[in-house]
Amino acid sequence: MSGSALGVVRGKRTLAQRIAGALSSTIVNVVLLVVAVFWLVPSVGLFLTSLRSSSDNADSGWWTVLTAPAQLTLENYANLLQNPTITGSLWNTIVIAVPTTILVVLIGSLAGYAFAWMEFPGRDWLLIVVIILLAVPLQVAIIPLARLFGALGIFGSVLGVILFHTAFGLPFAIFLLRNFFTQVPGELIEAARIDGAGEWRVFGQVMLPLALPAIASLAIFQFLWTWNDMLVALIFTDSGSMPLTVAIQSQLRQFGSNIDVLSAGAFLSMIVPLIVFFAFQRYFVQAMLAGSQK
Repeated sequence: MSGSALGVVRGKRTLAQRIAGALSSTIVNVVLLVVAVFWLVPSVGLFLTSLRSSSDNADSGWWTVLTAPAQLTLENYANLLQNPTITGSLWNTIVIAVPTTILVVLIGSLAGYAFAWMEFPGRDWLLIVVIILLAVPLQVAIIPLARLFGALGIFGSVLGVILFHTAFGLPFAIFLLRNFFTQVPGELIEAARIDGAGEWRVFGQVMLPLALPAIASLAIFQFLWTWNDMLVALIFTDSGSMPLTVAIQSQLRQFGSNIDVLSAGAFLSMIVPLIVFFAFQRYFVQAMLAGSQK
């Protein structure tokens, strides 16, 4: 039987096969839709709660706004943005999260390339140290680093928080990017070196473009971890350097009754990471799929 005939036979599907295929795809789509709805409900609820007055939130649930849209108001956000503590902490969060992410990505990519493609004394032992540091919880370093930062005069400052997050973000960054760089064909590196390219040129013109999905994924994770952190910020910052997570907690009145401040501040703290994630999700998906491609 010819190849064309085989293609016709294999391409022809029975009615039962078409129905089964349609049902399976429909079931998958329904399951994904249900998961998406359950994932979005808390975020939508928080957003609608932040648009209602404290009296409305005390009287009824956020879902009542669907039948009474007159409850919606921007007063909570207006009051929140007029609060100097909140606006200052929002700027502190940006000042902490952005430099930390840049430092972790920059140093991690350089170190990852060195561990993957450069020969130097003690490389394997240093890599073992990096892997061991992945298992060290940050709680172990809080007291020693607090004493060190106090001796250096940076305890309670933004710089101290940046250094803390950078130090604990580097082991994962180095390990992740080193594993990605080792998957790059060695022929590319050798060809660039034969053409006279130095290590900096190989790193900048060969490695970085190929590693963009992995670097973007690392940047997303590091930004989210730093932006949402509360433990480190609660210990290592003061009233002038605290980020948004600590500021929201400090604004709570007795028994947490000020749901207007809590909901608006929580949504403001949540929306920025969501924007960052969806802006770079294309690179994130590419990095997740890179390991399955030969």
